[in-house]
Amino acid sequence: MRRALAVARAESVDVPVGAVVYGPDGEELSAARNERELTGDPTAHAEILALRSAAAALGRWRLDGCTLVVTLEPCTMCAGALVLARISTLVFGAWEPKTGAVGSLWDVVRDRRINHRPAVYGGVLAQESADLLRTFFR
Repeated sequence: MRRALAVARAESVDVPVGAVVYGPDGEELSAARNERELTGDPTAHAEILALRSAAAALGRWRLDGCTLVVTLEPCTMCAGALVLARISTLVFGAWEPKTGAVGSLWDVVRDRRINHRPAVYGGVLAQESADLLRTFFR
């Protein structure tokens, strides 16, 4: 999570959310920060960018055995993407009561109707992650 927080803190006009994907061996495959404002792309969330980069690094779309660490609870788009990518483990920091899709508003990743459900560890360094967002929005 500390690595994801460092990525989130990089200078940018975007909301400070950082994401890192680690391979099955624990090696960092990718790291990304929100880039919606920077690129004008509504899908340029940190998680999506990190998943794309990790898939490119591995040369495959299936990211089974990989861990996604992100500073904010994923939204429905990102939760759906990490399920489709077959991420094995999701670790996130701050809870997002307005748009969170991993337990706050919805629980996309643990819905029994889908074919893949990653292990989830939420609230890791939650205060530090939330403080980063609060500072940005002030």
